[in-house]
Amino acid sequence: MRLFVLLAAAASFAVAADPAVTQAQGLLKAHKYDEAIALLSKAHTANPKSAELTKALADAHLADADSMMADESLPPNRKYPSALREYRKVLELDKTNQKAKSNIDQIEGIYKSMGRPIPQ
Repeated sequence: MRLFVLLAAAASFAVAADPAVTQAQGLLKAHKYDEAIALLSKAHTANPKSAELTKALADAHLADADSMMADESLPPNRKYPSALREYRKVLELDKTNQKAKSNIDQIEGIYKSMGRPIPQ
């Protein structure tokens, strides 16, 4: 009986997921990062206290930044500043995100090693 109650509760949480999050997950799978971020940003603005929306928006920014860093067709002068902005947005939403912190440190280190100013 206890297992049934737990399964029913889990099922209700799955159904209760914010529709914007569900839709954004599909967009992210299709590599439509800008569309997912726009959708989640609008939903997050309407409901800024939603932990689910905040996490989903941070994850979308992280996926966008990671895709930029992995894109070998992007030259470094386009890749690094754009990815850096996205990683910073992740930290605005999730101050504990270690991957974003690490990648910010890495990008800033690249600029420092070249003696160039770090993009804002």
